[in-house]
Amino acid sequence: MLEPVHAEPGTVVIVGAGVAGLAAAQHLTRAGVRTLVLEAASGVGGRMSTEKVDGFRVDRIGPLLSTSYPELRRTPGLDGLALRPFSPGVLVHSEGRRHRAGEPVGPRRARGALSAARALASAPRPARGVRPPLGGPLDHARLGAALARIAATPPARLLARPELPISRALSERGLPSRTLHGFIRPLLSALLCDPDLTTSSRCAELALHAYAKGRLAVPEGGADALPELLASGLPPGTVHTGVRVTAVAANHVTTAEHGELPCSGVVLATDALAAAALLPGLRVPGFHPVTVVHHAAPEPPLAEAALLLDADRLGPVAHTSVISQVDPSRAPAGRALISSTVLGPPPGDRELRAQLAALYGTSTCRWETLAVHHDAHAVPAMPAPHDPRRPVRLLDGLYVCGDHRDTSTVQGALHSGRRAARAVLTDLGVPAAASPASGEEETPVHEAA
Repeated sequence: MLEPVHAEPGTVVIVGAGVAGLAAAQHLTRAGVRTLVLEAASGVGGRMSTEKVDGFRVDRIGPLLSTSYPELRRTPGLDGLALRPFSPGVLVHSEGRRHRAGEPVGPRRARGALSAARALASAPRPARGVRPPLGGPLDHARLGAALARIAATPPARLLARPELPISRALSERGLPSRTLHGFIRPLLSALLCDPDLTTSSRCAELALHAYAKGRLAVPEGGADALPELLASGLPPGTVHTGVRVTAVAANHVTTAEHGELPCSGVVLATDALAAAALLPGLRVPGFHPVTVVHHAAPEPPLAEAALLLDADRLGPVAHTSVISQVDPSRAPAGRALISSTVLGPPPGDRELRAQLAALYGTSTCRWETLAVHHDAHAVPAMPAPHDPRRPVRLLDGLYVCGDHRDTSTVQGALHSGRRAARAVLTDLGVPAAASPASGEEETPVHEAA
């Protein structure tokens, strides 16, 4: 028997219980607005979902977070979110060897990193034909200087820069090709699922800014911990799953299960394709397809909690990690969970295992495949030109949010939800609640996150 769903007068209906929709519900509820969240699936979270397989907790599409994401502090309900950080920087497999790179340097060390790069650049060069391996002192100094510059640049200034594809933008700013393809390309493959560096320089530099100022991390217990925490912090009866919305308007929604529900406003917080199906005419972006493969192993092939990037492009895997070293709660005692991301369709098992064996330097014959999750529309593409602050207000009473209206990250989804909530409150004439991070009124919607 279906649970009854009612939209009382003054209620704002949010369609979609992904991260953006739940964030919008949190901000609206905090401001005193009655909110109803309708989700077609059987659970909340959208792509941030986790399943249990033989005692392992495996993410469907596990996005990387950064401890420096402002919206993790600004979103009500996330105070209790436990993040498990990776080791500082990343491991890069390049030219047949692994080396650590890209450890956060902080803006205060920018001058030192620049001086080191200049000094090493002026040092005697190796003999003709001798090429030092990637990851040497000069490479580290150049990379440290580049990250320090980005960390020291306010996001608003990054958004105001001329917009180009990120590969061209960094090349024109003097970043050596060796650093660009040996570190930045594999890193942005992990952060934005863009191995070809076609992303707008503004959006890519926002991602690099977050990386340089914080630590990469995952939610403890699985990706679903974040949306479940947001949902559990809403008043009872706010979120209804298994309810499919078939039509939307500024003053009502129509559902397959409960008919028409009147309301005072609608926030469409689905993915881009579902949003365009309900509101024909909305622009649908291109997408980066993603496949995540989870393996169980009798012991961890890498002792540290590191994100391992493949700069050599040995095979389909863009990045991989022994995720149980990062978050031990994801694997039963005495076993290891390895999660690998492919930017494309599911690869052949033999090709995949051969690459993972080369990356980790060990045999994979005893690894058990636990799950293979593929999403052809996993990450909205952001080629230049791309507006990372696309309007969320379509008209009075009708709003849209999601990572496809902002940046294609968890930060972008949360920020988009906050922008939509702010637009609703402005139209309703309701003051915004205080920011959880500062105790002051919310940041204006046009301000960079």
